[in-house]
Amino acid sequence: MQADPLPNDPASAGVKYRRPEGLSSPGDLLRRLVWHIVWTVLCRPSPRRLHCWRRGWLRLFGAKIGRKVLVYPSVSIWAPWNLRMADRSALGPHVDCYCLDTITLEERAIVSQYSYLCSASHDYTLRDLPTISAPITIRKDAWVCADVFIAPGVTVGEGAVVGARSSVFQDVAPWTVVAGNPARFLKPRVLRDDQAPTAPGAEER
Repeated sequence: MQADPLPNDPASAGVKYRRPEGLSSPGDLLRRLVWHIVWTVLCRPSPRRLHCWRRGWLRLFGAKIGRKVLVYPSVSIWAPWNLRMADRSALGPHVDCYCLDTITLEERAIVSQYSYLCSASHDYTLRDLPTISAPITIRKDAWVCADVFIAPGVTVGEGAVVGARSSVFQDVAPWTVVAGNPARFLKPRVLRDDQAPTAPGAEER
């Protein structure tokens, strides 16, 4: 009997990994060193409410940052030039944004405290364990709750909610609530103010 694929298996269908280029080049190492110094010295000590200050530095280092974006000073961002945050999106306190590949937060997407957005892994099918990566996308109005792990290549659908301390290795359908390790469907998300649709096919679940 064939075993089920491991979570985040580099050979699994549906996730298109790539080999990052120039990862350890002198230019890349220098750019990341300068960014680390700037964030540590100028952004981490900044007041929590001074989001405009941190937005400015992120933009200066190549991040695409919209209006009224919230990035807390305790956030860790590996490479801001791979970060995309649309209007009113947020990275909460102590979020680890390992954006070796592109990480995108669409409008009003929220990633809560201590979550880990991990866009890279290693190909364990090869002896030297080369680095592989795939982009992460958090669609508009989605909420990633506290202490959640998001694996490379995952898309969290529009309006979806990922429960606290979950691990997500596959795409999350729009307007659903998932939780667990690995995360599984719990129920559709229905807003009481009737501003959003229910999950597609939810009535058949």
